[in-house]
Amino acid sequence: MLSRAPENDMRPRIEPMRMAMDILGDPHGAAKVIQVAGTNGKTSTARMIEAGLLAHDLRVGRYTSPHMGRVTERISVDGRPVSDETFVRIWDEIRPHIGIVDEQLARQGEQPLTLFELLTVLAFSIFADEPVDVMVLETGLGGSWDATNVAESQVQVITPISLDHTEMLGDTEAQIAKEKAGIINPGGFLISAAQVPEAADELLAAAREAGVPFRFEGVEFGVAERLPGVGGQQISVQGLAGKYPDLLLPLHGAHQAENFALATAALEAFIGGGEQQLQMENLRLACEHITSPGRLETLRTGPAIIVDAAHNPAGLQASALAVKESFGLTQLVLVVGILQEKDAQQMLHTFFEQYHSLVSDICLTQSTSARAIPPDQLAEMALNAGFREDTVHTASRCDEAIDWAVGRIDEEDQTATGGILITGSVTLVGEARALLGAEDTGIGGAPEAGAG
Repeated sequence: MLSRAPENDMRPRIEPMRMAMDILGDPHGAAKVIQVAGTNGKTSTARMIEAGLLAHDLRVGRYTSPHMGRVTERISVDGRPVSDETFVRIWDEIRPHIGIVDEQLARQGEQPLTLFELLTVLAFSIFADEPVDVMVLETGLGGSWDATNVAESQVQVITPISLDHTEMLGDTEAQIAKEKAGIINPGGFLISAAQVPEAADELLAAAREAGVPFRFEGVEFGVAERLPGVGGQQISVQGLAGKYPDLLLPLHGAHQAENFALATAALEAFIGGGEQQLQMENLRLACEHITSPGRLETLRTGPAIIVDAAHNPAGLQASALAVKESFGLTQLVLVVGILQEKDAQQMLHTFFEQYHSLVSDICLTQSTSARAIPPDQLAEMALNAGFREDTVHTASRCDEAIDWAVGRIDEEDQTATGGILITGSVTLVGEARALLGAEDTGIGGAPEAGAG
């Protein structure tokens, strides 16, 4: 699989996925679909929807990307990453058919299925084999030509849209929204986060053209109340069909509360067409089991080591507000790694704007990804962003950066409440989680997916 075109080399095409689905007997049509697109918050929102569906006794397949530790994390059945045995068994079953698709593509002068396309085909095949009642699909990039969009969804969820992947999607929010609106199809139901006006206009136009109902956060639903606390926050949500008070969400930040409101509206749209109130006990049960690895996740205490997979300016800003609100830190050491396709300079400006009064040091490092920006280049950008030279440090590897950061916390004023935030890319956070022994085990209490 890894010999294929990588995920940062996605192709703006959908026809190869249609070919694969046709040859495999249309596994993408084996269950109803909730599709999630947007710029930030897609994975967290998808996991929240998954937890809500499981609480309603539905068998759920969730497909999200990228993974942090193991590739099986992307394909979840009944709340757990699919087993290695099922992953390999289904791959062996579909591999001859993949060869046929690749041959047809070669005759047309097209490249073989990419890694992301291949994993999407595998996910559909696993979900059909299980089988599941509902598929929750996170788009990899964009919308209209994303590999997941070969499936026709009953509910389309759009998380907040901001500038990211501009070389592929466009350099304005309106252009990006138009591409992501490609998941809206006749017979669907659009549930959107609050958007900047230009993006909202594009989504509204697409929904009206498709003739589907649409609901927007801040208009028909949203977070009614929010109280940050230890281990998460207490929230009340105004949904499409009712109000859901005093829910304990075990995630930090206003952005996660908003993601949960988005997920709640999506559940209402899917289960009752937006007109049937959800049972409070089901939402409470969902909240008890929601996890979002690598999203303001505390891996160690004394000092606190927090990881966050935000990798664009908008995501970093939301994360920073949550860090300052929820963790009570008076001293912070940043460990940052960024990939080449990202707006690294603007990201470092965001780090400085949000954390300059709290950060004692910033350590620039890199993951093992071939796309990682070398630490020395990031250090120059950090200086340009405003960080003082005596606070900027580099480390060639993630483990070295963590060791150095822990040492810096230990050297500082013992009366301070110190912590370390590792952020900037999913690959860096994934390596940090592996180094510190963290795993994505999915929904608590669920059986191992595909074990039978």
